[in-house]
Amino acid sequence: MKYIVLLGDGMSDEPNDQLGGKTPLEVANTPNMDRLAKAGKIGLAATVPKGFHPGSDVANLSVFGYNPADCYSGRSPLEAASMGVELGPNDVAFRLNFVWLEAHYGKMYMGDFSAGHISTEEAAALIKTLQEELGDDEFTFYPGVSYRHLLVWKNGRDQLKFTPPHDIITQSIEDYLPQGEGAKELMHLTNAAQMVLAHHPVNHKREENGKVPANSIWLWGHGRKPQMETYQQRFDLSGAVISAVDLIKGIGVNAGLDNIEVPGATGYIDTNYKGKGEYAVKALAEKDFIYVHVEAPDEAAHGGLLQEKIKAIEDFDRDVVGTVLDSLEQIGDCRILVTPDHPTPVAKRTHTSDPVPFIMFDSRTDEAASVAGYSEAEAKASGLLVAGHQLLPLLIERG
Repeated sequence: MKYIVLLGDGMSDEPNDQLGGKTPLEVANTPNMDRLAKAGKIGLAATVPKGFHPGSDVANLSVFGYNPADCYSGRSPLEAASMGVELGPNDVAFRLNFVWLEAHYGKMYMGDFSAGHISTEEAAALIKTLQEELGDDEFTFYPGVSYRHLLVWKNGRDQLKFTPPHDIITQSIEDYLPQGEGAKELMHLTNAAQMVLAHHPVNHKREENGKVPANSIWLWGHGRKPQMETYQQRFDLSGAVISAVDLIKGIGVNAGLDNIEVPGATGYIDTNYKGKGEYAVKALAEKDFIYVHVEAPDEAAHGGLLQEKIKAIEDFDRDVVGTVLDSLEQIGDCRILVTPDHPTPVAKRTHTSDPVPFIMFDSRTDEAASVAGYSEAEAKASGLLVAGHQLLPLLIERG
């Protein structure tokens, strides 16, 4: 038996006035997910436990089958694992976003949480300079992908409060700066980074080309190294992860899963959907389990891009879900879970904690569910609600 998780990040949404009160998932053309919903089981999963911020870290931990209340220590330690950065017991890791801060009437606003989706190559040059100018025995900068990077504070403090930059798009940042023990040190580092970035050739060239500069860093998602059981220990399964996002790869590393690199996988709406589906099918020839993560719907929603989100959902359905379904004979007996991690409503441009619609499909049976297709409304109407971390045990029939 093979086990497959196909996850469209932020795919779930709320009724949208521009769509006549429907959600992007209801409007999108999704014949493959509709087929699975009709032939399997549909319901809602609460992937964000009460009291937790609705981040992709918490929500994806749940979908991977881990209860965040038992193992969550922060987002960045998971990303550090993906990047091969070994954290000491007293080290604190931070997600470092390159952002564009915009000045208005004496205040600074979050103009773009991704610095215009800066390229990985440009960002690597900026991180290299920050490490040369500001790195020392206490702080170390590590390059990641696009706007997503890592800062490690050796023997750092972790009783701090941060706000994710995508939660405050277009808002003044003055009420969202770091708070708690160690906040002054981090603000000093941020201010020094702004000075370095202001004079960097990469930003000068971006401005010349009409692009927004990465004129600041933004720290958040901090934590220490987590303790997690591997899939081999928990389920006696071998497996792999396909994602362009360090967070998801890092969860995979801590779960003892391999990371599969797919050419053209970007973590954005231009990602190689088809390649992710094809590499997943290929991996299942040797692995028991595959987790395919597509960031595109979430990125579109954070940008307030309604039509782009609908297109991302359709591309996910056609080229990821469809590719897997077209290969069922090759894969053999399998169970498939299709789900978002959390909702990312386009109108709000950030995550919410609402339960998400999931599909559970078994190739050996045809449950013939009486649903019109895959949507939030159909999942709610089913009356089925499960905790997010129970999805994986249910998928492998060890609930």
